[in-house]
Amino acid sequence: MNRWYAALCKPRQEMVAEANLANQGFTVYLPRLKNRHRRAGRWVDRVEPLFPRYLFVAAGLESQSLAPIRSTRGVSGLVRFGGQPATVADSLIEALRKREDPATGLHGCTRPLFAPGAHIKLLQGPLAGLEGVFAAETGDQRVVILMELLGRLNRLEVSRDWVAAVK
Repeated sequence: MNRWYAALCKPRQEMVAEANLANQGFTVYLPRLKNRHRRAGRWVDRVEPLFPRYLFVAAGLESQSLAPIRSTRGVSGLVRFGGQPATVADSLIEALRKREDPATGLHGCTRPLFAPGAHIKLLQGPLAGLEGVFAAETGDQRVVILMELLGRLNRLEVSRDWVAAVK
């Protein structure tokens, strides 16, 4: 019977560890998250680990030794409590797998780019350089902001690539 264990990976080496552990015959689960980040002036989706520096490894103690895991490229070692490898409940792994998108196998990011009421700055467009307040997202590519123009508060809909948080 296989049991699940949590492995601690070296920084930003989760995919390397996943590939090397799989090559050694271990069953590996690395939950991934699709997240939005600003890069080169645009918002892009990036796939990253749901739990940075951690992945899950299944091994049967009778058939597979856990010793090779700690010397695997990309792995720092197993998570341990009192010197014993910590086990992860099968129900947790199943719950994580159920929350994945069936088409992509990724967990979706449910948080908005900005919290309503956050102060933002327009980086492009005819009003570039002016500041406003984030109101809502209207779709994949547009956001609604509130900006004071000509003495009154106006509601503007602009490209999400045009806005950034005020620092």
